[in-house]
Amino acid sequence: MLNSSERAKLRSLAQNINPIFQIGKNGVGENQVNDILDALSVHELIKISVLRSAETPTKLILDEVCERTGAEPVTAIGNKIVIYKRSEKDGVEHIL
Repeated sequence: MLNSSERAKLRSLAQNINPIFQIGKNGVGENQVNDILDALSVHELIKISVLRSAETPTKLILDEVCERTGAEPVTAIGNKIVIYKRSEKDGVEHIL
């Protein structure tokens, strides 16, 4: 579980990254979950764009993605969500 200072640090780091996934009207699919897990193992912190066509509110998508990937929610602002998961992979420089 992230504390408020860690979450604030991650939010500031996330300002400089671009979304690498999009979630649309079909929600979060199994293939997307696997791709997100792969990205988290390399980057630890990722931003995801929620398209306007998504039928589920952004905050609920954030909760679902975190539940299915084991990641920590960082923030949900507008149509962007940011998640963090410490990588277990060797050679990855940890951001926290």
